[in-house]
Amino acid sequence: MKKTLILAAAAVVTLIGAMSFVALNNVLSETALSRPASAVAKGSFYDYSLKSLDGKKTIDFSRYKGKKVVVLNVASKCGFTPQYADWQAFHKKYGDKIVVLGIPANNFRSQEPGTSEEIAEFCQKNYGVTFQMLEKVSVVGEDQHPLYQWLSHKDLNGWNDSAPTWNFCKYVVNEKGELTNFFNSKVTPDNEEFKKAVGI
Repeated sequence: MKKTLILAAAAVVTLIGAMSFVALNNVLSETALSRPASAVAKGSFYDYSLKSLDGKKTIDFSRYKGKKVVVLNVASKCGFTPQYADWQAFHKKYGDKIVVLGIPANNFRSQEPGTSEEIAEFCQKNYGVTFQMLEKVSVVGEDQHPLYQWLSHKDLNGWNDSAPTWNFCKYVVNEKGELTNFFNSKVTPDNEEFKKAVGI
């Protein structure tokens, strides 16, 4: 009887521990991640480039030296798509010192199926987007673009292993081309942690 009670108590402790781990993991998934002070980046944001959405020019990210950059993986048919308006307003207010880059991706429930022309028309017609929009790429999976490999692998960026979990995830890059923060889809420009990350 005593042995049975001991085993039952051990099982309860194990179950509570597992539940606590799940709860903690859920909290972490909703929390912004920022670069630890001891992190050492492998390479730089400035080592990468993408074509503009219209395909007419290559945007070399070294042009953004000295400015903070916010990288968004965007989509036209997502519940978070109205954030285009938030990020356009942010760009209009802070675009002289903080660059917003929109990168269309069709990785999440095929919510960005359009051509470059269709995406551009949608963004302009519905949200008046003037921040820099780039070519559509894959942000997760086997065909993940090299930029997103750098953003989401700590052996490359120095600290972060978080890849986009849905559309409109945000990465913040500092004036030196170092990744400093990752924010999930729900975070908008008025979020206090985000504002702190970009220095406003």
